[in-house]
Amino acid sequence: MPTFAEHFELDKQQFELDFINITLERDLPLFIDPFALSQRTDRWSQNSHRTLVTYFQQVVDFVRTGNKNSAFELLRFLQEPNETRLGYSSGKPQGAGIGSFQARQLLNALSESSAVTTGFLNSLEETELMIEGISRDKISDLTTNVIRSHLAEYTLEQCKLHGIPTRPAAVAPCYSIERGAWTNDYLNLPVVNNAPVLLVPKVIARFHLAYDHQKYYRSFAVEYLRTEAIEAGSSLVRTLKNGHQIVHKRDIEATFKCTKANLYAFSREHPEVLEKYRRELIRLEAQDAVHPISEEDEHLLAIALAKALVAIPSGSDRATDYHNLMIGVLEFIFFPKLLFPQKEREIHDGRKRIDILMENGARNGIFDYLHAVRNLPCAFVAIECKNYTSDVANPELDQLAGRFSPNRGKLGIMCCRRFENRELFLERCKDTFRDDRGLILCLDDAIILRLLKLIRNNQRHLVEIEINHLVDEIWLG
Repeated sequence: MPTFAEHFELDKQQFELDFINITLERDLPLFIDPFALSQRTDRWSQNSHRTLVTYFQQVVDFVRTGNKNSAFELLRFLQEPNETRLGYSSGKPQGAGIGSFQARQLLNALSESSAVTTGFLNSLEETELMIEGISRDKISDLTTNVIRSHLAEYTLEQCKLHGIPTRPAAVAPCYSIERGAWTNDYLNLPVVNNAPVLLVPKVIARFHLAYDHQKYYRSFAVEYLRTEAIEAGSSLVRTLKNGHQIVHKRDIEATFKCTKANLYAFSREHPEVLEKYRRELIRLEAQDAVHPISEEDEHLLAIALAKALVAIPSGSDRATDYHNLMIGVLEFIFFPKLLFPQKEREIHDGRKRIDILMENGARNGIFDYLHAVRNLPCAFVAIECKNYTSDVANPELDQLAGRFSPNRGKLGIMCCRRFENRELFLERCKDTFRDDRGLILCLDDAIILRLLKLIRNNQRHLVEIEINHLVDEIWLG
């Protein structure tokens, strides 16, 4: 069963790719999580989330004001999002989308939900907690439909990056945030077996959505009610031989059933518990503790990438091979800090090009610290790859520094093969930094191989320390 990468002969594994490497003939049991989307700081995620929030609020407003016809018009264009090959299905991809019949069911569920009509519900992801009939696959499908145009934009960039052919393809309607309505259009996408494909950033894909009504019920609502029962001296309290008082979970669960109507009523009466649940999800998401990809063994891939790097000779004849390899290496090393790589990005009306441009999606660590604490603009990181046989020198530094701007950022990475005189290059980087022309880090083969060795030895956490050391070499020099 071929994957997307295999079909287009990319010769890359999942950890080298920014997107989910889908199988083409069967859906992967992964879901787009709107909560994960809401917590990202990168430009693409924020734009996508803004579109999703606008759409959902528009639907909710129509429902609350009794304008069911307008609400239905927004819901009826939701289609089965087969283009992503994500979700549940048996056999060929088929999705679990809304459709006209299910759109009517969804509208009825929203209309009959007190969480919606009272204005208590404030996000799409929380429908999983409080509205019957809305599950993670429906939420993921709805999200996919609403951000389809953003996924198409992302897909096109990834195809440019990897040299994947695209052509205009008819797709399901796209929601327009400007019009507040659905529009029909042809989009440039990769096509497999006459079917268009939408790629999904792996940073927003999950095996399980963050919001889970059963976890909320068991770990938050029931636990709160157990404590409340003890404090109130409820008849559910049992006294142990040692005098310790307890309330069994099963006794709470017998009187407080796990229904979404009950969870809504509980949350409305105890909003502090719902807020505690929200804060816990935010805390977990900020730690980047949830990783959707588990197919490959990082250890083996680190070894393979190191061997591939060493096997490429320096020189102009193999410059393209080196460049393409480094795209995967940087994705592998820095995900999920650096995201959405774009190849040979044009700036200044096409007069200049950046080899690779990556968005800074860090929410902790050195790439976040540089912006938040050291006040270095770095929304994007410009990356140049030089497969030279000689040392990188001032012209190359000036070239990279010329790519910087306050809006794009003033952080760059120079990837090269080796140095005869690394100290001289560092002094040049320090001069560039002192002149307020940006911070440039150099990753030669020796450093890249060292970082890959750390990952190979299950010491990925030390990569951050290594990069911090490279920053300090210049910043404090």
